[in-house]
Amino acid sequence: MLFHVKMTVNIPLDMDPARAEQIKAEEKALAQRLQHEGKWRHLWRIAGQYANYSLFDVDSTQELHDILMQLPLFPYMDIEVDALCRHASSIHADDR
Repeated sequence: MLFHVKMTVNIPLDMDPARAEQIKAEEKALAQRLQHEGKWRHLWRIAGQYANYSLFDVDSTQELHDILMQLPLFPYMDIEVDALCRHASSIHADDR
């Protein structure tokens, strides 16, 4: 199942800078692992924002939910999710 996810990060201004850097490093490591596994298929930064558009390829909505909940930055994110399905006019057979 494919999901388009927008994640906007809102780290509190009063968070200890060392803690913020630690959380960001943990987030990066997990995001890269999930990309290598093929679960987090694409990741794009939104210019001028601390936000991204991502494409997830997972087996279920529950799996997506579990992945998002384990992100170290999850408590500081606003997340929007759109489920995707094939378009009848798409020329690509594999959704890639």
